[in-house]
Amino acid sequence: MDWIFAGVLGYALGSIPFGLILTRIFGAGDLRSIGSGNIGATNVLRTGRKGLAAATLLLDAGKGFLAVWLAGHWSESYAGLDAIAGLGALLGHCFPIWLRFRGGKGVATMLGISFALDWRIGFVSAIVWLAAAILTRRSSVGGICSALVAPVTAYVYFMLDEANLFNLGRIFVLLAYSGALAVMALIVIFQHRANIARLLAGTEPKIGNNG
Repeated sequence: MDWIFAGVLGYALGSIPFGLILTRIFGAGDLRSIGSGNIGATNVLRTGRKGLAAATLLLDAGKGFLAVWLAGHWSESYAGLDAIAGLGALLGHCFPIWLRFRGGKGVATMLGISFALDWRIGFVSAIVWLAAAILTRRSSVGGICSALVAPVTAYVYFMLDEANLFNLGRIFVLLAYSGALAVMALIVIFQHRANIARLLAGTEPKIGNNG
């Protein structure tokens, strides 16, 4: 029941569509009819409301962070519950039941999850996201690279700590974190499948352009 509760908690928090809510409250229209139709911060930016885009980014990251934090503090005796809550939050953001399972792409939410699991994972993911986005001027490239580096970073950091190699509990946490983040990375990549197709075709819009 603890595992189920953690997943449901994460999904419920992750499924809150902050981008859609904020754009409606502040009169920016229905986000699903603008640009790509996505409910994330990148599409909110296409409304020309930079403040709303920044707020959406922070709130989408925050709900992922909160899901992990709550699960980790609610039952500290069960290692890995925080990773399950994080995975639930990402699923909720990408496939919210309230929006007929048509949600966001999960980059900001996964970043918040990464920070909550281990600040070092989140830090590396954020740096990679910014660097890739700035160098290519394409938000999708930054998001994909950030998602891919998270499980690798989790594995490397845990393996660098020799104390973890002889502690079965820590090995389980390593597998839980790396495994959950790897699944999340695959979900984020799946959500970017249209972007990947445009990147291959050379038609993916750059940051600041519409489309």
